[in-house]
Amino acid sequence: MMKSLRHEELILVTVTLWAIWYARRKAIHENIYQSPLSTHQFVSNFVANLELVKPQGRAHGSLFRWIPPPIGLMKINVDVALAKNSRVVAAAAVARDVGKFLGASAMVMEGLLEPNTVETIACKKGLALARDLVVRDFSLSCDNAEVIRSIREGTMGSYGHIVQEIRARSREFNFVDFVHEGRQSNFDAHVLARSSVYNELGRHVWFVSPPNGVCTSYEAQ
Repeated sequence: MMKSLRHEELILVTVTLWAIWYARRKAIHENIYQSPLSTHQFVSNFVANLELVKPQGRAHGSLFRWIPPPIGLMKINVDVALAKNSRVVAAAAVARDVGKFLGASAMVMEGLLEPNTVETIACKKGLALARDLVVRDFSLSCDNAEVIRSIREGTMGSYGHIVQEIRARSREFNFVDFVHEGRQSNFDAHVLARSSVYNELGRHVWFVSPPNGVCTSYEAQ
């Protein structure tokens, strides 16, 4: 196949085999079953996301890079995705230290389509993941500058009640730094959110092994 297929076809075959192997391993060793549709959607999303990290000339020649937090802090990246043909939305959070996956979560919901509201919920779910991991000092990164500004300033609005809840919950930790970073530094959370919109409604959590496609696409700089 490596000799006969075009490069794009070989990538699709390789990712498909990897996804099937992963689903089979989860079924055999952990008694966790995922639907063929979930596997198919993961393959489609992963291949599409590979296009995002292709070099685009000298100005954008490097792969997307996760930005390490300041020394002494863990980092949580959050992002959201909306299903194309339904009212399902996923809010994802990925926690990692330099070179180390710590945990991830995805909240799959239905009916919430206002982007800033969902992004704010993602930040709240990031705090929940930090609580699950029993960490006290961390940075929480989101690629929505307006949401981060609202959390920092306590702005009231259509999602002000969620902002106030986040500010109240953040006082449970020693230190939380809410930061805005571009999509190019938020790739893992973006991948998890896009693949999670096809999962069952509710919260999904990973603690030992990262979900498919997460923390494998780039290295920290």
